Amino acid sequence: MHKVYFVGCGPGDPDLITVKAKKLLQKADVVVYSGSLIPEKILGMCKKAKMHDASGLIREEIFDILSKNAKRGKTVVRLHDGDPAIYGAIREQTDSLQKEGIEFEVVPGVTSFLASSAALGLQLTLPGITQTIIITRAEKRTKVPRQEQISELAKHKSTMIFYLSVHLLSDIVREAVKGGYALSTPTAVVYRASWPDQKVITGTLSDIVKKVWAEKITRTAIVIIGDVIQPKSYEYSKLYDKSFSHGYRKAKARQNLK
Repeated sequence: MHKVYFVGCGPGDPDLITVKAKKLLQKADVVVYSGSLIPEKILGMCKKAKMHDASGLIREEIFDILSKNAKRGKTVVRLHDGDPAIYGAIREQTDSLQKEGIEFEVVPGVTSFLASSAALGLQLTLPGITQTIIITRAEKRTKVPRQEQISELAKHKSTMIFYLSVHLLSDIVREAVKGGYALSTPTAVVYRASWPDQKVITGTLSDIVKKVWAEKITRTAIVIIGDVIQPKSYEYSKLYDKSFSHGYRKAKARQNLK
């Protein structure tokens, strides 16, 4: 019996897939992939695999493919866009596999919020601004706990990142302002980060909805709110400050004195 590999393929750019993920795809016998969210060039790395598009399958069908092929000794890959751990619905799959006595391994991938940050040239944690990132989604069909309402999370005024929510951008803005963000707070939307048709839209909470709707973006985008996008000022890192000492720098100084 082989284990099942849950593999993150990265945000879209085939060059951003990990070496480990690429090797697994090249030797896989069976691949269950997340529909159109996986670029054709990455699917092309599957040299010999029988391919299954998960967008047309229900939960039980996916599990059946994974478990039966693993029991037959096949190398099985469940291929997710981005990273499997973020809104990837892997827990229900891994729990089912464990009940069947089937081992699994998760192979991380570059997630789309990091590709979005790269597209914007951002440092998401910035001294003097925030040291916290909140990753969440707006509530619609999938409910969120009361304490995780946007207006509650916004009270921290940290960097907020929204998945699967650009179609609810008006709600996000309203709740973010309700929670304490100023209308002048910098806001960005990155559509299909790292794909050839990537779009980057920047503005503030006061005008981002109008800008995004003008581009007709309603899905496959990351929303980022926070002063790190366009900081008025920030502090330099203490790590490289001449007045800040740490173990490695002290050891190097002693070595130079010899």
